[in-house]
Amino acid sequence: MGDPYGTVARLRVKPGHLEEVLKVQEERQWAKGAVAWYHYQMDDDPNELYVAVVFKDKASYLDNANQPESHQEYLKLLEHLEGEPEWHDGKIVLTRT
Repeated sequence: MGDPYGTVARLRVKPGHLEEVLKVQEERQWAKGAVAWYHYQMDDDPNELYVAVVFKDKASYLDNANQPESHQEYLKLLEHLEGEPEWHDGKIVLTRT
């Protein structure tokens, strides 16, 4: 098994669409190899979310990203966003629980 890997995304939610975004995310199948999934709503802008997803390794992350279901879920999510999310992928180098 490799190092933990994941993504952090910034989402701009359309005004009045937060509940729909959260519903799409809650309905999403738990991705194989995913360890944790966090959604942060910003205090200074409730229409700005940051999402952090942790996978057991990069191979699991890439496998999930390449699933047709992942793309379909992404298209559903885009209906409620002002644009495409900003994605920042990388190896997780420190964790503390």
